[in-house]
Amino acid sequence: MSQNLPPSPGGGPAPVPGTTAAAGAAAPTGKAPEPEGRGTSVWGEAFIRLRRNPAAIVGAVIVTAFLLVAVLAPVLAPFGGEELPGRRDITPTHIPGPGEVEGYALGLDRFGGDVLSKLIWGAQSSLMIGIVSTAFGLVGGMILGLLAGGFGGWVDNVIMRFVDILLSVPNLLLAVSIAAVLGQGEYAIMIAIGVSAVPIFARLLRSSILAQKGSDYILAAQTLGLSRRTITMSHLLPNSVGPVIVQATLTLATAVIDAAALSFLGLGGGVPYEAEWGRMLTYAQAELSIAPQLAFLPGICIAVTALGFTLLGESLREALDPKSRAR
Repeated sequence: MSQNLPPSPGGGPAPVPGTTAAAGAAAPTGKAPEPEGRGTSVWGEAFIRLRRNPAAIVGAVIVTAFLLVAVLAPVLAPFGGEELPGRRDITPTHIPGPGEVEGYALGLDRFGGDVLSKLIWGAQSSLMIGIVSTAFGLVGGMILGLLAGGFGGWVDNVIMRFVDILLSVPNLLLAVSIAAVLGQGEYAIMIAIGVSAVPIFARLLRSSILAQKGSDYILAAQTLGLSRRTITMSHLLPNSVGPVIVQATLTLATAVIDAAALSFLGLGGGVPYEAEWGRMLTYAQAELSIAPQLAFLPGICIAVTALGFTLLGESLREALDPKSRAR
């Protein structure tokens, strides 16, 4: 037995029982339904996680401040890096400290240089040494790691045995040995620190490439007949370079410390009153009893700068870690 439905007021068919009029009268809006979630790249997701990480924010602030001071040193520093404006205010038994002489906010050093200006110019010198030495080690290590991981076989064995020899020597001792052979100077320090970082980057990239070789997308590329060069440069390298970039951020922190250590040992070259944090520490040893701030101030700058790079690098490592992303 069929049920007769009354006609609708507009003359059309009546709505079916159990449905609402709003649902029956809903008109298309012309907009496609938005997906519930959008895909995000690994680096995009890492950036989102970094913005929520307090340690990453603190590290980024420190590193940014360090970079700005280094770049704007000619504007921020009251005097040049090698100027000695306070030579007449220095005596054998007294070195003016912070606020003791007008015009020198952090006092003077043994040579009559403005400590504030030397700290600012020293940031520029440390930045240059850290970036150049890290870039040198990064490029050299990536070349070795790419050859070892991409070719394998006897190429891998030869390169890795060479890397093992470098790793058998402590990092700072290797840098000191290389700098001593090359001679005193900033370029010698850059090369020494860079060479000591090469085996770290080489091993890291090689292990990352080997881990990617068994992935499905690599097997698919091999099935399609792509050459080994194309697979290595277009697929393996871009997907394996993430951990290496993280390590480069951490290496910047150790590069700043190693540069100061080599300068402290007298391998930095240059004149004694030249602005460089490690050199300032070297010539502050004899003045600790009468001017301890000459050692504390550059030491604090080195520690804070290394802390900034370390916090940023560790936060980036955690953001790119698949186990951390799964939580």
